[in-house]
Amino acid sequence: NDPNYVRIFDTTLRDGEQSPGATLTSNEKLEIARALAKGKVDIIEAGFPVASPDDFDAVQMIARVVGNEIADDGHVPVICGLSRANRRDIQVAWDAIKYARKPRIHTFIATSQVHMESKLRKTPDQVVEIAIDAVQFAKSLGCNDIEFSPEDAGRSDPIFLERVLQAVIDAGATTLNIPDTTGWNLPWEFGDLIQRLSKKISRSGCYLFNPLSE
Repeated sequence: NDPNYVRIFDTTLRDGEQSPGATLTSNEKLEIARALAKGKVDIIEAGFPVASPDDFDAVQMIARVVGNEIADDGHVPVICGLSRANRRDIQVAWDAIKYARKPRIHTFIATSQVHMESKLRKTPDQVVEIAIDAVQFAKSLGCNDIEFSPEDAGRSDPIFLERVLQAVIDAGATTLNIPDTTGWNLPWEFGDLIQRLSKKISRSGCYLFNPLSE
């Protein structure tokens, strides 16, 4: 693998659909996925399979069709399904994406203090254990491409982030996604965080989320 190669991870079909008025039919999602594949996008996050039966069906259709269409140059995109860090979500995601030639499970759990205390009501130690279990369970299903995201990384303690990320790598995660979920960081702050993590943790990428579309 070329260390200078930048992989494109497109989440139009998952996160893009959260925009008001952006609801897509399964056929529209398939059309977009085909266009992304034609544009040589490396990873297509096709949806959040556990969210609804319709989303499950759309992700599975994309996995079966786009995930098995081989371009003239041999390109086949990775088809990714999002899941929270619990076994039910992960099982449903796997059932949707396993038909692709290159399936990926993308699992996540919040790591900021405010989210752990107020939303999850979990201690940092519990969050680490949940993250490890999620990755190990995904691997046990036969998934060899596992992405992990520490939700709200932009507000998370960097030392705790390093601990969680190293733990999931040791458990079998192959890609790390570092999201500024709430759009909290200024560009240079987030840049400093990515630089710090890149020096200590391998296999990381970043996800820049601007909920205000500004």
